[in-house]
Amino acid sequence: MWVTSYANTVVTRYRLDGKQAGTFEVGLGPLNMAFDGANMWVANSKDLTVTELRAIDGKVLGTFNTGNAEGPYGIAFDGQNLWIGGGAYIVEMRPRDGKLLQQENLGGGSLGSVGFDGANTWVAGYAANMAYKL
Repeated sequence: MWVTSYANTVVTRYRLDGKQAGTFEVGLGPLNMAFDGANMWVANSKDLTVTELRAIDGKVLGTFNTGNAEGPYGIAFDGQNLWIGGGAYIVEMRPRDGKLLQQENLGGGSLGSVGFDGANTWVAGYAANMAYKL
């Protein structure tokens, strides 16, 4: 299990028995995380980046700018790419190299959590009290 610490610049990994298995430096204000099948991705809300950590040992593999004016807050993996939400924007990022594939203003205020249901990406618009299906 991985836990973010918004007040710090770290995430902590725990073993199944509940014992701490490591603390790892990421960006400022880590909020949410996504798993891509091999690596953990951390949305660093205060410095507009995401950090990629190797899940097996927490080694930082890269930190990538989201190009977003606010956030990022939510993050999800759709089996191919990452979807990162923050402010009024949703960003699609290629995990292989952190390349931004698209950025779209969804309007309606601040975006929060992002999820993938196996077919669609969903974004919560907490300031607008609505959800977006991409």
